[in-house]
Amino acid sequence: MTTTTHFISVPDNTIKRQQLRQQVRQRRQQLSPATQQQAALDLVTQTMALADVQRSQHIALYLANDGELDTYPLIQTLWQQGKSVYLPVLHLFVAGYLLFVRYDKNTLLYPNKFGIPEPLPACHLLMPLQQLDIIFTPLVAFDAAGNRLGMGGGFYDRTLSQLPPDSPCRVIGLAHSCQQVDAVPGEAWDIPLKQIITPTKHWVFA
Repeated sequence: MTTTTHFISVPDNTIKRQQLRQQVRQRRQQLSPATQQQAALDLVTQTMALADVQRSQHIALYLANDGELDTYPLIQTLWQQGKSVYLPVLHLFVAGYLLFVRYDKNTLLYPNKFGIPEPLPACHLLMPLQQLDIIFTPLVAFDAAGNRLGMGGGFYDRTLSQLPPDSPCRVIGLAHSCQQVDAVPGEAWDIPLKQIITPTKHWVFA
C-alpha cells in the first residue's frame, strides 16, 4: 500500500513577509531602554512640529507593544494641549476590525486576547472612523515608497479600507528608524501610507 503525502503550498510572498516581519521585530526588540526613551521624546518633537497635528482635535494613537516606538509621551503632550486621544479596540461584533475609544488619564485598561491593554468600548466614548482627524498606526516595517508591513492580522488594513477616498482623515505610520527596509513585499489588500514619522524624519509619500 502506497501512502501519499500532501504538502500545503505557501506562496513565496507570504514566506518573505513572515521572514521580514520576524527580522524587523527582533531588530526593534533589541533596542536598549535608553534608546527607546530617547526615541519616544524625539517622536514628540517630530510630531508636534506638524501643522496637521496642531490643527487636529481628534487623534487616534496606540499603546506600544513588542518593542514598538513608545507613544505615551506623545499622548501626554496631546492631552496637555487639550486634544482628544483615542485607542484602538478589537471590534466586539465584526471580527478583524477595530473601533476607536476615547482615552484619558483616568481610563481603565484591560488586556485583549493578544495581551494588549485597551479601554472598554463604551458607546458614549466611541469615535466614528470618519470623524477622526488623524490616525497614527503602528507598523513592523516600511520602505521608501510608503509600503507598510503590519503584524499580520490585517486589523488596520481592513479598518482603514472603510475610509472614503476623499476622507480628510490623515493616516500616519509611526516607527523606529531601524524598521525601514529596502522593499516591503506587497499584497493586494495593503494600504500604502502617505506619511510616516520616525524619531529622526517625517516621510511624505506621493
